[in-house]
Order: sequence, then C-alpha cells, then structure tokens
Amino acid sequence: MTMRGTWVAAAILAVACGGGGGGATDTEATAASTDGTGAGPTTMSSETASTTTDGPTTAGPSSDPTTVGPTSDPTAGPTTSGPTSDPTAGPTTDPGTTTDTTGPDTTTGAGDDSTLCASQAEGLFFPPDAIWYHDASNDAVAPDSAAITQWMVQDSPPNGWGTGTMRIDFSITAIDAPAGTEKRPYELDNDYYYSPDCDVAPIPLPPGGVVEDYPQDIPPADSFEGYDCSGYQDGADCHMIVVSRSEQRLYEIYHATLDAQSEQFTAGCLALWDTSKTYDLDGRGQQCTSADAAGFPIAPLLFSAEEVAAGEINHAIRFILPNSMIRAKKYVAPATHGTNTTGPMTSIPYGGHMRLRADYPIEDLSPGAQVIAKALQKYGMYMSDGGNIALTAQSDVYGCATWADVGVDSFSLEDLKATDFEVIDHGPTIDVTYECERTPVME
Repeated sequence: MTMRGTWVAAAILAVACGGGGGGATDTEATAASTDGTGAGPTTMSSETASTTTDGPTTAGPSSDPTTVGPTSDPTAGPTTSGPTSDPTAGPTTDPGTTTDTTGPDTTTGAGDDSTLCASQAEGLFFPPDAIWYHDASNDAVAPDSAAITQWMVQDSPPNGWGTGTMRIDFSITAIDAPAGTEKRPYELDNDYYYSPDCDVAPIPLPPGGVVEDYPQDIPPADSFEGYDCSGYQDGADCHMIVVSRSEQRLYEIYHATLDAQSEQFTAGCLALWDTSKTYDLDGRGQQCTSADAAGFPIAPLLFSAEEVAAGEINHAIRFILPNSMIRAKKYVAPATHGTNTTGPMTSIPYGGHMRLRADYPIEDLSPGAQVIAKALQKYGMYMSDGGNIALTAQSDVYGCATWADVGVDSFSLEDLKATDFEVIDHGPTIDVTYECERTPVME
C-alpha cells in the first residue's frame, strides 16, 4: 500500500462500537491490494501477549523488498538511516510532531472501547480540528483541476479510476483495543521496515481480532488466530489497525501477521499516532511514510456502515490510484511522503484532495450511496496510496451495522467520473527525496 519508494500502507486499527456484525459483503474487497509499497518495522517477536514495553527485535532482511512495505527510495534508501536526535521530532514517547489542542476532547473519551467494533459514528478518532474533519465545501479549486480530471478519464476510461469505474474496497478491518489490553512486542520484517519513518513500540493486540482480508469466519473471542495473514509470505498488504481510545493512540501497521501455530508476531512498518493532538502539515515528519504512502493515518479516512446507517459521514475519505496515475515523485500538503510513481504532470500527486461537485445529482444514487456522496461534497477524498480500487470503506466484520444493511456494495458509486470532481488547491507540490528525519516511538 504505502511507503517510500514503493511504500507501505499501514494497517489500521480503529475504535470500537458496540455490537457484532457480518463480514464484508463484497468479494472485490480482496482485490484492493495496492501497487504502491509500504513498509514497517522489520522486527518481530515469538512471544505471546505481554505487558512489556520493549520494542520489537530486529530480524534479518527478507529476500524481496520490492513488493511491499513502506520504504525509502527503492534504489538508495532513505538518506537518514536511523533514529535521529532531531529536537523537532519530540521525545520518543510522542508519536509525532503535533500541536496541542484545547477545548473539549471529543475523540479519546468517546466510543465504547469494551468491544472490538470500531467506528467514528460513536466519536471521532482525532480532535475535531484535524484536517480530516475540515469542511472543504468552499475551498478554492486548483488551477490545474480540470486538466487533471480530464486526463484521468482519458487515461483510464470510462470514468477515470484504477479499475475504470469507481469501486469500493471493504478489506481493511479496524479493531478497538479495550482498556487494559496487554501489549505485545514483535519481530521486524526488515523488507517492510524503514528507519526512521516507522515506530517500534509494542502493540495492544486484543484476542478475537483480525488482520486485513481475514477470509474465515470470525475467530474465537479468546484466540489470536484471526491475525494470521494468509498472504503474508506472498507480500500481501496485511494491514493491522488498532485504535486504543483509553491510551489516546492509533496503531497502524503495514504488513503484519501473527502465526496461528507458533504465535510469532511479525510486522513491517508501524505508524503510531497520538489521537489527542492535532497534527500540523508536517504530520509525523516531512518525507516520512506511514502505513499509507502519503504519510496519512488510515483509520480517520475510512467510512463505515455505522456512519452510513446514521445518515452522516463527518470526515474526508481515503482513495487510491495505480502508480502510473499518480504524479511522478511529487506530493502536496497535507501529505508528507510520496513514492516512485510514474504519472505525468497532468496526474494528481500524492496528497491530492478531490471534492465531488456541489451540482452533482446525488438524488440519482441509492440512499446509502447518497450519504457517501454528501461526504465527498463536504469533506472530499485524499489521494493516500497506490492501488486499483478507488475508495476504501471499513470492513463490517465487527461492525454495529453491515454493508448489506445499508445497501452499499462495491459498485454503489460506479457512475461517478473523475470529471465529476474538482481538485482542491493545497499549494505547490513537493519533490520526493525520502529524507525523513524523526525519532521513532519506542514504547
């Protein structure tokens, strides 16, 4: 998914909402693996759940780093080879360079973190002034907006998206970590770990949870077998996302698995976010990747069946495109990272922000699709990672509602064309250098 050079898309873990739910209703979800690469910490541990705060231990580099995991320049690697003492990065216990927010905390205290069901329908993951929640209805349009959207349609007919038409992926599961969940160290998979981009703190992994694309029925509540990613050895994204509201933290890993037999926990790139703070435009650090190639968190950009059922999505949405449709080695704020993409100057860069036109006839869409379209008109969608299936919804494996309940499937927005959108002006693009400087969070 995301990552430097090829980039790593971190697995998202979101906060829980009460109730059980069915699995994703669309089998296309599994086809949403990105063609960008992301990487994460390459350490791994064979220990089982533990309260230790020790970070992962390093393992040897794997044989093929080109398929996945956030990385720096695939040919040269990041110019910063290890954790730095950069004073701007903050102490190692701080997940990133952020600014304190004041006012009521509507994020970390909201929601029911006693279950594995995660949804922003019960409370935002970050403070309300985070950029993901910004009303972009009246934001200025970029001068090259029309050129970008027209090129998209020409390059990938009929409608300009990776699969030609806009599709929705339901493969990523966001898991809530109840208060007191034991933290688990892991071994780093060095092919998907990039220093200093990735963090190495132990992770609160609740039993009964699942990794991205877990194909079986919901695992037993007291087991960890749902975290065993079947495609791990083949380079699958294997995102693992955990929201810990009690800690005010979001743990997102790109390329992770917990072997059901040996219980060895292995992970690539962990991006640890402090959900009590509002990140500025430097995010976790300029030129630094996360579990997504643009350097964004994944969880706050996922929309859920619970939100659609409630009739409102109060945040921007994650979207992805093939590397050939993303502007070559450029990104734009609020992204902090890009990859070895190959698109022309008329393509959208990493971090590009698209908004559905206000005059789009959303009344022609199904009721559930209208809720999504309204969010696209108000908050828009951010170019976050490389891949084919445009929009990313949250899996309903542990949902309080299912996608079948709200009448949304992979094709619910297939009529939307790139030219139905406007590209919002976020200023000049930034060259991708992979020169990340930050202090990884260790505990």
